[in-house]
Amino acid sequence: MATDSTHPETLVLHAGYRSDEATNAVAVPIYQTTSYQFRDTEQAANLFALKELGNIYTRIMNPTCDALEQRVAALEGGVAALAVSSGQTASTFAVLNLCQAGDNFVTSTDLYGGTWNLFANTFKQMGIEARFVDPSDPEAFRRATDEKTRCYYAETLPNPKLHVFPIAEVAAIGRALGVPLIVDNTAAPVLCRPLALGAAVVVYSATKYIGGHGTSIGGIVVDGGNFDWEAHGARFPTLTNPDPSYHGAVWTEAVKPLGPIAYILRMRVILLRDIGAALSPFNAFLLIQGLETLPLRMRAHCENALKVVDFLKSHPQVTTVIHPSVQTGELARRRDGALAHGQGALVGFELKGGLEAGRAFIDALKMLYHVANIGDARSLAIHPASTTHSQLSAEDQLATGVSQGYVRLSIGIEHADDIIGDLKQALESL
Repeated sequence: MATDSTHPETLVLHAGYRSDEATNAVAVPIYQTTSYQFRDTEQAANLFALKELGNIYTRIMNPTCDALEQRVAALEGGVAALAVSSGQTASTFAVLNLCQAGDNFVTSTDLYGGTWNLFANTFKQMGIEARFVDPSDPEAFRRATDEKTRCYYAETLPNPKLHVFPIAEVAAIGRALGVPLIVDNTAAPVLCRPLALGAAVVVYSATKYIGGHGTSIGGIVVDGGNFDWEAHGARFPTLTNPDPSYHGAVWTEAVKPLGPIAYILRMRVILLRDIGAALSPFNAFLLIQGLETLPLRMRAHCENALKVVDFLKSHPQVTTVIHPSVQTGELARRRDGALAHGQGALVGFELKGGLEAGRAFIDALKMLYHVANIGDARSLAIHPASTTHSQLSAEDQLATGVSQGYVRLSIGIEHADDIIGDLKQALESL
């Protein structure tokens, strides 16, 4: 740890790395290597036996990735993190680290379409049941829980519905039952700290705001170190029973000299080792560059988004604007409790003309990019019903917040007048 600060602006620049020991380089080097020379046979044996942590092979660990992991863990207030090849890998590993065939987990219905498909179909083929519940009623998580439930899963600011998830309420329900909450915080880095609200694990698609420039695919899982796996040992056999794939290691026991990192260490030395979805050192380097300006960019993103919301609210072609700032009642209470430092840069709206109007609007844009991504420094737009959520049934689309005329914007850091000018001309073309 290169700083004792708790301020995000400082942590993203200084946490976990000061300079390269060999060269004194201030910027994190790209360690473009597959392997690492062991000091001697004793060190090699200790590394493989987990008596000490260190570099063995870049599929499992790399110094550039390690710097990224340490900085994101510090930003979130966690004990350790694991960088992986994509956000989809992060979501997959976060659940697979606890669930086996015959198990279940309870998940919010308000999810990114790719995550919904992973949970509803791919995990089902593995024998793992995803139980979808409406997060507007936190008690639905309790009702869906049984002795085979291994975790809860949710998105802080679900894309595209944009209803802030009740993190504190569901986390409290889970802890009373011995069930950890995993939160995908992709759309709200810096704005929300799920671990401080009771979540046990945070996942990110680092491709989005953390990278911020649309150059690199990556994902990160952060272990909060705040969940007592041993106290509920029967619920977590992957962590508390001998692991035959690692000479009978019991992860909660094996990590005691290293700290409360059983969850993330097992993910590294089992899932990452065996499945191999490693983040490249070069992509880790690029994500670090994005991370260093993340707090500043999030401020600009959020300020621009509020101006776009004000414009859209008064436009005659727009029937509904979807953004935390316009929510009232219980949704506003959750927003105020979770989004302490801004209300996000994703803006949704519905057009009077439905499907055809949504597609025509996208085609009329001149400056905003039409891409299947969020979180770039540049502004982006997409029509989910015909793209990101097209694999879902009409019923499932509506459950995730996608109507036929719904358009999602990811507001960038351009001048607000230019963003609004492009939206205005596209709307006037309908």
